[in-house]
Amino acid sequence: MAENGYTYTLTRTLDAPVAKVWEAWTNPEQYAQWANAVPGSVEMHVRPGGTWKATMVTPGGEFPLGGTYLEVADKRRLVLGMNVPGRPEPVAMSADFTDLGERSEITVSQTSDTKEERDMAEQGSTMLLDGLSKFVANS
Repeated sequence: MAENGYTYTLTRTLDAPVAKVWEAWTNPEQYAQWANAVPGSVEMHVRPGGTWKATMVTPGGEFPLGGTYLEVADKRRLVLGMNVPGRPEPVAMSADFTDLGERSEITVSQTSDTKEERDMAEQGSTMLLDGLSKFVANS
């Protein structure tokens, strides 16, 4: 085991300016479209301490998620705390946005307690980034 858990980091270059990518990630209606969330289930209060929630559609059924924004730096960084049943502290996932002019880069990272949790989280984040990439390139 790593000293502080098991971490994954995913980086994507997107064919859209950072303002468009930020809007897609922080606007509930847009997020629902690309993140495969149940329409109307997404709520976002994008500010430090603000809450968020979404019901995700997965092959195994619907999966409710929620938590708080731990850090918000406009068009640069989001750190989301995700509430996990049975855990006293939220699991933090960071998303860093880099302005590349007409393109942008997003880096998502999360640390988990076990390799299995990390692998599941990485798979979920890969699906999110796939959806985001397609959405911003086609909208």
